[in-house]
Amino acid sequence: MSGQSVTDRLSAVQHSITGSALSKSVGKATTHEVMGPKKKHLDYLLQCTNEPNVNIPQLADTIIDRSTNSSWVVVFKSLVTVHHMMCYGNERFTQYLASRTTVFNLDNFLDKSGVQGYDMSTFIRRYGKYMNEKAFSYRNVAFDFTRVKRGKEEGELRNMGTEKLLKTLPVVQQQLDALLEFDVTPNELTNGVINSCFMLLFKDCIRLFACYNDGIINLLEKYFDMNKKQCKEGLDTYKKFLIRMDKVSDFLKTAEQVGIDKGEIPDLTKAPASLLDALEQHLQSMEGKKGKSERPANLQTSLNAMTATGSSFDAAAIQNNSSTTILTTVNEAEKQKFLEEENKRLNALKEQRLKEANHVQVTDFGQPTEQRMKELQNQSPQPAQVAASPPPVTSTNPFLTASPQTAPPVATTQQLDLFSPPPAQNTAGIKPSDDLLALDVNPFQQIQATIAQQSMAQPQMNAAPQMWGAPPPTNNVGTQNWNGVNGVQANGAFHQPQADSKCKNLTGS
Repeated sequence: MSGQSVTDRLSAVQHSITGSALSKSVGKATTHEVMGPKKKHLDYLLQCTNEPNVNIPQLADTIIDRSTNSSWVVVFKSLVTVHHMMCYGNERFTQYLASRTTVFNLDNFLDKSGVQGYDMSTFIRRYGKYMNEKAFSYRNVAFDFTRVKRGKEEGELRNMGTEKLLKTLPVVQQQLDALLEFDVTPNELTNGVINSCFMLLFKDCIRLFACYNDGIINLLEKYFDMNKKQCKEGLDTYKKFLIRMDKVSDFLKTAEQVGIDKGEIPDLTKAPASLLDALEQHLQSMEGKKGKSERPANLQTSLNAMTATGSSFDAAAIQNNSSTTILTTVNEAEKQKFLEEENKRLNALKEQRLKEANHVQVTDFGQPTEQRMKELQNQSPQPAQVAASPPPVTSTNPFLTASPQTAPPVATTQQLDLFSPPPAQNTAGIKPSDDLLALDVNPFQQIQATIAQQSMAQPQMNAAPQMWGAPPPTNNVGTQNWNGVNGVQANGAFHQPQADSKCKNLTGS
């Protein structure tokens, strides 16, 4: 199984439509992809835990609800997401988990979808138990052992009182036991999900044991000043500590085998066995079985050895404090498989880039641009077009439509001279009515020429120019064309004598 499932995509679309970025990030962090949660989704969820306007219970419940899925991948990734947020998120998130009655109910979880589902279900049940124990520890002591201060001066357990120390150390032991019960081998770390889980457990183991070691050092320093009941509890606690040291040593060996850098793995130095004998003798002396005991001479040597161990674990914890460290080293077969898949992806990407580089867009003519450019190069070169001057005036009326048979204007380089007089044109075939705006023909010039011709042909008395070119009046009565009683000739001229006689006839005088 690889890649996001259809359910993951539909869920992301649904959250995008509803505008729930929080639920969308939770869904993205717990997809069906067989790989650890992506860093960008985890960083977003970590940022949400630090925002005051984010509902922490809603956020936690949303992630916990993903653990009820039937797929081992989704359940495992939901556990990893919660663990990551408890380690690096705001403490409010851990406080809410501690206030719940139960965090994860995965004691009977089993994925029957395949062989890998059966194998991973075992580790899911163990991992769920550790997460519940981690939340329970916070509920009992009100702080997280993996995030508490350590060291001689500021260490929480190093400077704790006797009564509180004896109550706190068993809580640390229970949480460490739940972590060591994960009990994974290098051959079982076969996918990115369980690798992410193991890396978080490795970091918790270092911090948790460093805190545990500080408490044991404090216990040994106060052991010879305790009463009998306290000494008995302290001795039992120290014996359990020695057993857990061996288990932690095996866990660190597994971490080294899966590829974690040796510089990140602390050195574990055991206390001498003679210290245990001295503690048992002191308890027997307080019970009256033996005489009074004294502080052993090697007590300080043992404390120094344990202090060196604590310092080594502290340094390793600081070095592994980055939340971005991801376990990616697997066996050689898986490594070779990943390399081959990566090479295939790179080759496919190169081919895609080459196709995109050689790909040409299709023009409006339906031919590729490259092919079109070749055709243009093969054609004979044509002169470059320049600005064309207006076509010669064949008709001076701008409202007349151009003849459809008129040839298009030929491109020319002649420029228009605005200051020189216009060239002489043949105006024989041009009518004055064709030029309504009198752009090319001066009508007053034509009228003056006509008047000048008529004045030369008429006598001197009629030499006055007629404005509109009408013929002068004559005395030939027989040729007059009268129109009505007004004595108006057809040509518009008025004859005075004829008009006077008609007036006399009308008046009777």
